[in-house]
Amino acid sequence: MRCAWCSSDFAGRADARFCSGACRVAAHRAAPPADLVALPRWIRHTAKVPTRVAGGNASTTKPGTWSSYAEARASSVGDGLGFVFAGDGIVGIDLDDCLSESGLEPWAAEIVAACHGTYVEVSPSGRGLHVFGHGVVGPGRRLGPVEVYDRGRYFTVTMRRYRRAPLVLRDLQTVIDGLVGATAAA
Repeated sequence: MRCAWCSSDFAGRADARFCSGACRVAAHRAAPPADLVALPRWIRHTAKVPTRVAGGNASTTKPGTWSSYAEARASSVGDGLGFVFAGDGIVGIDLDDCLSESGLEPWAAEIVAACHGTYVEVSPSGRGLHVFGHGVVGPGRRLGPVEVYDRGRYFTVTMRRYRRAPLVLRDLQTVIDGLVGATAAA
């Protein structure tokens, strides 16, 4: 099985989530950036399906199905936390399958470098990254292994910071424009 915090493989009880006490403590102490915590746009997810904190389906377009961070964190429903993008200037960049045993893929390293100074975390699979920041996308975009959204979607939230990324959100508009512009020109 794989540790829910550090993604290391380990042998343990069938219901074990962490490889060690240190990983368990780190997971319980972790928190996302205050800019995200302050917004009542938290959900749970079950197999990547948005879920209300009390159970049942949540919607990425219906605020009545979202909760505060504290409520979502306290809930044991589903597999974990999720943050909903609502078109108010918070954006997410999803980098799929960019992490391997040999490190960060070169194409993703360029994007992460351009996003320097903003919150980046490892995805639940341990093979991808979620970048959070400020910007405007409009309709979401899938650009090969990269997805960019600012509304109508959510990201799973693991709080497993990538390389000690800061707990702040930076302006990513230039990065977004470069990603979207590169696709429009192709």
